Amino acid sequence: MIRRIDSAPGLAPAIGPYSQAVVANGFVFTTGQVPFHADGTAPAAFEDQVRVCVENLRSVLETAGSGLDLVVKVNAYLTAPEQRDPFNRIYAEYFGEAKPARTTVCVDIWDIPFEIECVAVVREEASE
Repeated sequence: MIRRIDSAPGLAPAIGPYSQAVVANGFVFTTGQVPFHADGTAPAAFEDQVRVCVENLRSVLETAGSGLDLVVKVNAYLTAPEQRDPFNRIYAEYFGEAKPARTTVCVDIWDIPFEIECVAVVREEASE
């Protein structure tokens, strides 16, 4: 069975023809989360942008019946090399002991300063 999550609580709706997450075969696959609040505003400081992205990711995961503690793979897209160290500091606050597998690249992604997506396991009680 496949379940699609079009809009998680507290997040802006998707701006294109995609789901914010898809649950399939006991996993949740998220779209890239960006550092914007539901009202379209974004913090100025990069560290705060990372926090908003991860909190948006948490919201999508919890809507799907998962959580940050169940993340197995993260893809992060930075837009400047100097973002790496502050990203790692904030990332460790959220994923410290869990240490999911991760790919982090530096790319140009339109007018978005940072993006993060993941694959996580769905909690057993949520998949029943």
